[in-house]
Amino acid sequence: MLEKIKETTEFLNAKGVINPEAGIILGTGLGGLTSKIKILIEIDYREIPNFPISTVEGHEGKLIFGEFGRKKIVAMKGRFHFYEGYSTGQIILPIRVLKHLGIKYLFLSNAAGGVNPSFHIGDIMIITDHINLLPNPLVGPNDDRIGARFPDMSEAYDRSLIDKAVKIADRNKITVRKGVYLGTSGPTFETPAEYKYFRTIGADSVGMSTVTEVIAARHMGLPCFAVSIITDLGVEGKIEYITHEMVQHEAEKAEARMTTIMTDLISTL
Repeated sequence: MLEKIKETTEFLNAKGVINPEAGIILGTGLGGLTSKIKILIEIDYREIPNFPISTVEGHEGKLIFGEFGRKKIVAMKGRFHFYEGYSTGQIILPIRVLKHLGIKYLFLSNAAGGVNPSFHIGDIMIITDHINLLPNPLVGPNDDRIGARFPDMSEAYDRSLIDKAVKIADRNKITVRKGVYLGTSGPTFETPAEYKYFRTIGADSVGMSTVTEVIAARHMGLPCFAVSIITDLGVEGKIEYITHEMVQHEAEKAEARMTTIMTDLISTL
């Protein structure tokens, strides 16, 4: 793993991706945030050694280096999922590379179904914790040069960044929720019984990403901040037919509010 990480990092360094302060992972329907980035370099995933390729609509598959919130950042416009057939090792390799490029913080976004009955479609939920129902990406031999064998996950999502984000939202009159995100494999949307089960075990939202990336980031000591855009509801009496296109549409509608929070938050680093 470390050899691949170094090879990919050296390739990106040679392209001019040097010393970013933060990394941003953009989920379904949220790639438009990149319009706020002063782009210096843009590279298609297909050109990057060892990188998987995005196969999901709404994930453009580009790595962007530029300025955002007055900071140098590297953004992934599109991520990789277990349901695409990628191993957890392939999914987390880009996170490892971002760390080796020099990022000090990782910011993530996703589109998710709301299972908290007080949520509404279009809500922004700041993730305070997660429940992982995907294979753990750290299973297998551990490389101590990357991180500890048994990383602590008591603060998977950085409390100080969460506090700052809430204040930014208040200042901009943006309503935000806070809650627990549950990661599952997909690609099926959940059954009513599954939604009920997820709520019973403590979830507020459910999606098909993020937790694997955060586990890898915390393994390397990277502070994480993540938000879910609630694009559909898995609440009894409110469950309706849902498609990927509908999820994309709802995510795009909430994107401007999320961008304001992310921009101001990154500018405080």
